[in-house]
Amino acid sequence: MTSSQRKKAPKRRPFRWLWISLGLTGVAITSAAAGALLAVGLASTPLLQNPLTDEEAEVFSQDERISTGMNFRLPKLTRPVNILVTGIKVLTSDLEDPKYSSEDLGYHALVNSFEGLSDTMLLIRFTPDDQRLTVLSLPRDTRTVVGDVGYTKLNEANRIGGPATTATAVSELLDGVGIDRYVRINVQGVEKLIDALGGVTVYVPKDMKYQDDSQHLYINLKQGEQHLTGEQAMQFLRFRYDSFGDIGRVQRQQTLMRALQEQTLNPGTIGRLPQILSVIQSHVDTNLSVEELLALVGFASKVDRSGVQMLMLPGDFSQPGQHELSYWLPSEKGISQLMMEYFDQRPVYSIGQEREREKDHRFLRIAIQDSTDNTRAVRRLVNALSAEDYRNVHIAHDWPEPLQETRIIAQKGDRMSATLLQRQLGFGEVRTESTGILDSDITIQLGEDWMQLDF
Repeated sequence: MTSSQRKKAPKRRPFRWLWISLGLTGVAITSAAAGALLAVGLASTPLLQNPLTDEEAEVFSQDERISTGMNFRLPKLTRPVNILVTGIKVLTSDLEDPKYSSEDLGYHALVNSFEGLSDTMLLIRFTPDDQRLTVLSLPRDTRTVVGDVGYTKLNEANRIGGPATTATAVSELLDGVGIDRYVRINVQGVEKLIDALGGVTVYVPKDMKYQDDSQHLYINLKQGEQHLTGEQAMQFLRFRYDSFGDIGRVQRQQTLMRALQEQTLNPGTIGRLPQILSVIQSHVDTNLSVEELLALVGFASKVDRSGVQMLMLPGDFSQPGQHELSYWLPSEKGISQLMMEYFDQRPVYSIGQEREREKDHRFLRIAIQDSTDNTRAVRRLVNALSAEDYRNVHIAHDWPEPLQETRIIAQKGDRMSATLLQRQLGFGEVRTESTGILDSDITIQLGEDWMQLDF
């Protein structure tokens, strides 16, 4: 054999087939997702479980497009959109249909229905221009006008007249804000959707134990960081035996929603689309199309933590004897401020020169929750705030989760003041959410980063 014939054997590339395999796997996942979309079909758009009358459909801006076409790519959101999301819990005892007999079952079972009270209500604004996702939690005990019934609790709206009645009541409560689409999901659907997303990791703030044999509801969660299944996540959400009742549930909803947005909404979610769409077909009622739904999910998966704002309807608990029932009494002034700042809505209530945003920072209500178990660190923070002339500071109960990074929480949506405080202190992460102390303007949940600063 001549030297010219003695060609060197090509070098083996041990990872070449691995990359080819991964590429084929990606194609398979995408094909599976596309197949699922074709199976659902754009002909089934919108994904309504119950058809709307022409009058009900007019409540929503159904004729205005919110996304681009699919064209072999995931659709994109093209304009700001307000979506009303309601979580519905229906028991056999809530229905008159004899096939749902609680007596035959021996307990009040959950039913795959959309005809009951709203357990959860959210108005979510997707803003593609500045990559913001704003979630406004509406306590179910909010006192407001619902249809022809007059003043009652907001969670009655769905049972009285379905999604259109709920959307009308919410819009009138919130200075006439427009609502583009709605989503109704029942309790069973939430559980299955979280399972389809692979579960979620949250910090359970305390041991949660509760038993209700009449509903076969058994809650047993231990304090600490846990990866929750769908069933466990529902236990986390449905537990209500704390000092704040329904408002405590709203705070846990925000904790879970933030965790889901950060952990499960990512490019890898596309591989779970067949399972997700299966849950949607069975347990979700919405006037969103498949295209619109994918555009919203795709947008939410790209929003970073700083772009997620979680608010709660401004208000306060009713006092004993003030009304026949216990209510969350909304604040017109507070609502106008939030709607103007976060939903681009002109205020109905005149706030003039008295905007709370512009008041002297010395009078902001600052609450401190310590997660470091170090009283000297807390006292040092109080002194630092005093040096910056914050005069309304109090130490609240400890935050149970050990934090590495301090959270500076704009409890009532005043992110401007929270950012100013963060700059003055020189540490911490600003968050807009309602998981802090209810009567504070800003809650500081103190972490280890404060103790590492040089003084």
